[in-house]
Amino acid sequence: MYQYTDKDQTIIDERVTQFRDQTERFLKGEIPDDKYRALRLMNGVYVQTHAPLLRVAGPYGLLSSDQVRKLASIARDYDKGYCHFTTRQNIQFNWPALERVPDILEELASVQMHAIQTSGNCLRNTTSDQLAGVCKDEIEDPRPYCEIIRQWTILHPEFAYLPRKFKIAVSGAKLDRAATQFHDIGLHLVENEQGVVGFKVFVGGGLGRTPVIGQMIKPFLEKEHLLSYLEAIVRVYNLNGRRDNKYKARIKILVRETGLAAFSEQVDAEWGLIKDQLAIPAEHITAMQAQFALPVYQAGAAQDTCYAEHLAKDSRFATWVKHNTVEHKIDGYRAVYISLKAPDSPPGDCTDVQLDAIAGLADDYSFGMVRTTHRQNLVLADIKQADLFVLWQKLESLKLATPNIGKATDIICCPGLDYCGLALAGSIGVAKEINESLDSIDYVHDLGDIKINISGCMNGCAHQSVGHIGILGLDKKGEEWYQVTLGGSSENDAAIGDRLGPSVSKEEITPVVVKLLEVYLEQRLNEDEAFLATYRRVGMNPFKERVYATH
Repeated sequence: MYQYTDKDQTIIDERVTQFRDQTERFLKGEIPDDKYRALRLMNGVYVQTHAPLLRVAGPYGLLSSDQVRKLASIARDYDKGYCHFTTRQNIQFNWPALERVPDILEELASVQMHAIQTSGNCLRNTTSDQLAGVCKDEIEDPRPYCEIIRQWTILHPEFAYLPRKFKIAVSGAKLDRAATQFHDIGLHLVENEQGVVGFKVFVGGGLGRTPVIGQMIKPFLEKEHLLSYLEAIVRVYNLNGRRDNKYKARIKILVRETGLAAFSEQVDAEWGLIKDQLAIPAEHITAMQAQFALPVYQAGAAQDTCYAEHLAKDSRFATWVKHNTVEHKIDGYRAVYISLKAPDSPPGDCTDVQLDAIAGLADDYSFGMVRTTHRQNLVLADIKQADLFVLWQKLESLKLATPNIGKATDIICCPGLDYCGLALAGSIGVAKEINESLDSIDYVHDLGDIKINISGCMNGCAHQSVGHIGILGLDKKGEEWYQVTLGGSSENDAAIGDRLGPSVSKEEITPVVVKLLEVYLEQRLNEDEAFLATYRRVGMNPFKERVYATH
């Protein structure tokens, strides 16, 4: 894990001092609300329905156990005993008092964390694959490049006030687990015909009100030119992106209206001016890679026999292993998903007690490291197979072992009307109802890989546009209604979901989801055909006919 230098620490310490002064002056009436708004947003503070919301950066999803303990203490001392993990690997506190936010930021700075640029029209938190460094399909660990990008983005003077927010995601594996094609810039580490590793670059992706799949702007970019090419893209966007209409201000609109070819020409022209000055020296990349060296794994871990014995004797443990763990590149180890999707808990929420326990488990079993995921869960990436049984028992006692990763109850869900001032409809309650309707875990497992995403408004924070089943909250004359889409994907086969038909009422949405799942079970060729494959094979009509038969 990257460790801050004195320069890094000084930057965030000075930022805390600066924002404390700004907040105190605002509360005294010395800074008007419209001017303070830009200042608080650049420090991760939103104004929500009931209280301010503080969004904390989780750079490329990597947290130390000390940082997790700090999140627990903040949840306990400054909030209501929990925090929320987002789809962009950040952490949110929903109930901090504004006057205490600088104190929270000071606490975060003590463990090399901050909230800088987690909101506002700036370069946001860089995200990546939660299995980076340990997955078997990896071309190269993307985290060193994520850190290089993080250092470039933080307080970049030229890009402090972009036309709109800007997001970058990096994947180093064959399977895209970071939704890179739905970011303003998506980066894939790839190997060319000469065996050299570089980046395939996508641009102009995004979700929200106008979902767009990113387009490949460069099939192969040498590592040394990573920052110069990113800088060129953002410069072109900063100069030409619309500032007169926030709904048309994202780079996805600029790329679409300009055309990829013309946009690429503009980027290349800008790139030519800065290419040499911003080249990354090979020794800098090597030094950064050393910051992410793999831990010392136990030799002979695969020779353990108790793991197989527990699998054979305990079916519940075997079920959890099947659904909540994945293969590791080192024999004798597995990566473990911690499910934040227990049936009676809001998706993505984690209590202070759970956070403290997770930090302890990370220290005991996973080299003191925790990762956050794109789907609002957590990962302990380096678990010896001999430790899996006792780890499962401890996670189960904490309600963190629901065996549903990638299944219908592993729902991505935004806060909706419960917290968000922008929401038009509830999300958490809908997720709870769907969970209750799928009360048999055997039935959930039989449904296989299904991604259900629920957003409470067109901003699409829960990425409903790319859910296998996407649910979007609407307002109709003060009542909550929901639009359903089918067939979305945020992985390599990126797709935007197709609209099922007219929206349905709050009372109808859960029965509609149940009907969709019933149609899938009837239409699939066999148990191995996933929902998305079935939908792509049979099309929309069977689903539409079932849902609207009685309308």
